[in-house]
Amino acid sequence: MIKFKLLSPAAKVPAYATPGASACDLCAAVTEPVVIPAGEIRLLPTGLAIDGAPDDVTILLFARSGLAVKHGIALANGVGVVDADYRGEIKVGLINQSHDDYTVLPGDRIAQMMFVPILRPSFTVTDELSATERGDGGFGHTGRS
Repeated sequence: MIKFKLLSPAAKVPAYATPGASACDLCAAVTEPVVIPAGEIRLLPTGLAIDGAPDDVTILLFARSGLAVKHGIALANGVGVVDADYRGEIKVGLINQSHDDYTVLPGDRIAQMMFVPILRPSFTVTDELSATERGDGGFGHTGRS
């Protein structure tokens, strides 16, 4: 069970848009429109703090495909990571990659949130790595990108 604390009257509990959705929508907890000028970044509040994610789960924030494709609005950091032990407000940094200003309205869906299992392997230093067919080839070594 995931618990959310509503930090603002404008906050909305995340919701899955369809039964098959992998991620739930996060909404802007703003009381007035927020303009993201072309080429700029704005940090938007969701009005939510979270509790209840197990230690072996991470919360990932992704851009909404419609905002990205239609308006050039994406997460400023590509993918947001919310650690299971974080109890502060979830905020979303949006970047406007278009040539036009974009206005976020109160309650607009601004990002997607996904709960993903994580692995925490142990680390060791070695002088030798196992051989593979690929080896150290990278950056287009298999042909056309």
